[in-house]
Amino acid sequence: MLFETIISSKIMQLYNSLTKKKEGFVPLVKGKVGMYHCGPTVYDHVHIGNLRSFMMGDFIRRAFEYQGYIVTQVMNITDVGHLVSDGDDGDDKMTKALKREEKEVTLENMIAVADVYADSFKQDLRNLNVIMPHYFPKASDHIAEDIDIISKLESKGFTYTTSDGIYFKTTEMADYGKLGGLNLDAETETRIGINNEKRHQADFALWKFDTSQGWESPWGQGFPGWHIECSGMAKKYLGDQFDIHTGGADLRSVHHNNEIAQSECSSGSIPYVSYWMHGEMLNFGGEKLSKSTGGNITLKVLTEKNINPLAYRYLAMQTHYRSPMNFTWEVLESAQQGLNKIYREIIALQKHTKNDLGRIEQSFKDEFEAKIYDDINIPQALAVFHTMMKSDISAKSKLATAYDFDQILGLGLSEYTAEIIDIPENIKVLLELRKIARIEKDWATSDKIRDQISDLGFKVLDISNEQKVEKI
Repeated sequence: MLFETIISSKIMQLYNSLTKKKEGFVPLVKGKVGMYHCGPTVYDHVHIGNLRSFMMGDFIRRAFEYQGYIVTQVMNITDVGHLVSDGDDGDDKMTKALKREEKEVTLENMIAVADVYADSFKQDLRNLNVIMPHYFPKASDHIAEDIDIISKLESKGFTYTTSDGIYFKTTEMADYGKLGGLNLDAETETRIGINNEKRHQADFALWKFDTSQGWESPWGQGFPGWHIECSGMAKKYLGDQFDIHTGGADLRSVHHNNEIAQSECSSGSIPYVSYWMHGEMLNFGGEKLSKSTGGNITLKVLTEKNINPLAYRYLAMQTHYRSPMNFTWEVLESAQQGLNKIYREIIALQKHTKNDLGRIEQSFKDEFEAKIYDDINIPQALAVFHTMMKSDISAKSKLATAYDFDQILGLGLSEYTAEIIDIPENIKVLLELRKIARIEKDWATSDKIRDQISDLGFKVLDISNEQKVEKI
């Protein structure tokens, strides 16, 4: 962080999905925040809808660190699953990935494929300027933790055995489903259909048997259920209770209700999590963005269209995390233009001040903090940033205040410096040709010329209608 901070006396207000209202944040341990974010199942490249959720977690973490808290953030990587559906989460995604890539369905292949996509996911986070979590636990490395929780649940009478696995008795927990979204009276409360061996159709798998592969357990060889993996990893790194659990709204009704159930019933520590925070979905063409809706848009797709990944971050900042966000290529292009305008303004301030920072303008800082501390209202905080940039405060104070705000916004403003270089004539010719190609939306030619420029030792950054050149 650029500036030393102490914990602010202002109380962060967070919307708690559990209580359905905003609440003042009170940490379990003074001055510290423990937070867990449900990470991806790494069976493919992560699409931008999922990435919106991970940016939400990043904004929350940045807000608390800005306020002076010491944050411990955990984000899991789901790299294994049971090889048949348990009715809660549909077909096993890791198995589907192996079949798609024409690999034999083995545990070793599953983990190997997952490692490739986990690395891709982490690079996406870096490209979006998401601060890396302190812990990135893999499900395959925490089977012992899962078995321990299941054993405790068994000893307390919360489990039963069927022909295909060990299940949790939801009827034994008086407030099961307290996050909401579950219809416990329905006879078909599963996504796949009725499992006739279940005592209640909301009961969920803790362990799935598989005689051909998997891990040994007291109940037989197999795989952990989807939900137990998060409980095991969260417990190891954050304990039986922690402050904040974040994730996409699609996880709230089933996965997170089940995570609460198995964690609270095994440990006896209630509440498992003090504040549940859920980000709404990204919509594409009027539907939730997903592979099934044809909206499998990854960050790689954006970069292939010469879109700066941070333009997507900037676009996401314009919608509150609890509101659905509509995505079109037009609004993304507009966001890129807006971001480039910010960069041009920052470069102008850097040149004018020679990066000699003034004092942070307190009036704008107070207003910015008020928006952030009101349930992480990034869109309104961003509006304060723009008002500040248009104000008549001194250039030095303006730059210092922009850098201060960027600790939360995460647009990399202090790293985006202007470098004056001599551009050779042959590079200028290529830049002109590339400009024409971009005007004509001939992206293939544009990319080819960009690669030629790169081979000559220069990097092209697209700043609105201008091409900024840096030495490699």
